[in-house]
Amino acid sequence: MSKLPERVYFALAIVGLALTWYFNFLFFSGGGSIAPDSFLPSAFANPLTTSITLDVYWSALVFSIWIVAERNAPLAPAPWIFIVLCFGIGLAFALPLYLGRRAQLRRVDTAAP
Repeated sequence: MSKLPERVYFALAIVGLALTWYFNFLFFSGGGSIAPDSFLPSAFANPLTTSITLDVYWSALVFSIWIVAERNAPLAPAPWIFIVLCFGIGLAFALPLYLGRRAQLRRVDTAAP
């Protein structure tokens, strides 16, 4: 079985990490913080940022529920680290990383004798 799918997912995880954390760095270096009195007004500054914020957090919640529900499926990665990464680093990083790990586990399993 090809390593291409997992490599694509891992590359997407790296890009997701770089793209989002570049802007997070700009936010934090400009005096922003994760403290609610700083973060929330920025995340909900206008209808567009509110829409994007709610979209990402809702998707992160759905992703988390899905991987917990799938945790006992054959060859499913342990979900907890990906949930921590999702809410600590970002969905754009955690989701493709999870999919890459899942593809990797399935490829290795099919290659086993």
